[in-house]
Amino acid sequence: MSARILIVDDIEANRRLLQAKLEAQYHSILLANNGPQALEMAAEHDPEIILLDVMMPGMDGFEVCRRLKANPATNHIPVVMVTALSDAEDRVRGLDAGAEDFLTKPVDDFLLNSRVNTLMRYNAVTSELRKREASGLKAGAVEVSLPESANLSARVFLIDDNPRSSARISGMLRDHGHKVMTLLDSGGMGDLAQERADVLLVSLLCTTFDPLKLCAHFKTSDVTRAVSILLICDPQERAKAVKGLEIGASDMIMAPIDKQELLARIRTQTRRTRYVEILRQRVDRGLELSVIDQLTGLYNRRYMNNQLQQFMHRAVIGSKPLSVMMLDVDHFKHINDTHGHQAGDEVLQEIADRLRQNVRPMDVVCRPGGEEFLVILPDTPGDLACAAAERVRRAIAAGKFSVLGNSRQVSVTISAGVSSLTGADDTMAELTGRADSALYQAKSAGRNRVESKAA
Repeated sequence: MSARILIVDDIEANRRLLQAKLEAQYHSILLANNGPQALEMAAEHDPEIILLDVMMPGMDGFEVCRRLKANPATNHIPVVMVTALSDAEDRVRGLDAGAEDFLTKPVDDFLLNSRVNTLMRYNAVTSELRKREASGLKAGAVEVSLPESANLSARVFLIDDNPRSSARISGMLRDHGHKVMTLLDSGGMGDLAQERADVLLVSLLCTTFDPLKLCAHFKTSDVTRAVSILLICDPQERAKAVKGLEIGASDMIMAPIDKQELLARIRTQTRRTRYVEILRQRVDRGLELSVIDQLTGLYNRRYMNNQLQQFMHRAVIGSKPLSVMMLDVDHFKHINDTHGHQAGDEVLQEIADRLRQNVRPMDVVCRPGGEEFLVILPDTPGDLACAAAERVRRAIAAGKFSVLGNSRQVSVTISAGVSSLTGADDTMAELTGRADSALYQAKSAGRNRVESKAA
């Protein structure tokens, strides 16, 4: 997998060196020699990763990073700061500006490639989710604003078999409002399924079990696959840290741990985990809205047509019966004219509730539109479908509907038409057409009744 990477450095030799290293791995490279040019190219070319030098004249890397993260068009792009500075204070400053990580000059090839591969995996997930989210936004299906939960304290699952270091790290995090669960051995992992951690903080210094195997387990588990993993590493065991990044860890921090750097990295990884979680929730919400009627919570016409076609096919293949009931609210216009459209909406919502209570779990209840409802009844012949429709009719007519904050009571009835599948040559239009014809017959015969229509 290759990535489009923007390299930003005011020294040409540095730019060319990084370019050569990355092009050797078949990445596509963009070059910028100052901060303003980097901002312009990031907005225009939408790189997947930005390698950003810190020490540049005019606008330094910290300011460039802040501006990138403040711009909605570029704030999703991961930024890795590349600098000769190695003090924890400088790393914290970069992480606070929004950077994903630091690489120290001279840049180590293994660390560089591991960082790029890690961010490419992250981008593969977020890019697809953003595309789906964008489709939902165009259709008006999902909200734009981030929920407040994005800024809450982190839920950290700390795995360290050293009681002293575990207690010290836990104290650092809890002092700043983070919720910490600690694990001193490789057992008890079931807690993760209940705790929904934002960050898995795994010490590679563990000796009683293999922490790398644990990381691999996390990345293959549905519960923890999307959770950011932050590794605690020994500076003398770089190979183990690199392997952890290759397995799927998101970041690492060197022991002995600097408190401010730990807090900054936890904050960065929490943002990453929750960003993915938020995108997924938005996409799921968009998919839900595409098949759910928002007033009643029933399935809409699109879902109804798709499901009815599938149920008809299954019924023919399995030689099983299939029926549909079509229902319409009697004198619904009179309800709206007399009590107002809010009361009419409340009547539709109550009908939907009574429908759900009086059909089987296997039945599919839909609202194609207006005051019309349709129920798909799998494995149901016509006589039983008529009995089910009669049960629904009685349930709706049995008690008055309370509307407008219980200030008014409205009597409501429905008329229903039932039809059944006749065979392999029957079409969806014919099946629903017969139900509609039976419904019209019920209306013509005085309403508040059930009629059926044979082929």
